[in-house]
Amino acid sequence: MATTDLERQTTSKVDEADVPSRDWGWSGNAPNAAKIAGVLFAVLLLLMNIGNHQGKTEDIFLIGFAVAILGVILINWISTRRKKWKH
Repeated sequence: MATTDLERQTTSKVDEADVPSRDWGWSGNAPNAAKIAGVLFAVLLLLMNIGNHQGKTEDIFLIGFAVAILGVILINWISTRRKKWKH
């Protein structure tokens, strides 16, 4: 009599004990998506300067956080680009 259980295919070389998400097919990261999200968030912060606020404190913090986010993305991009040239 045939069984109705499906055998799981193990095509990944990642151990499930190390990465539990391997069981449902994803065990990586998305660096491009994180960079795109960071740039969009920085643009959103800069767009928040348009408004009816009177003081400049808000502007300083919004611009500062946007520059910090873009700086981290730029440093990450430069460091990963240099690593690609070494190989």
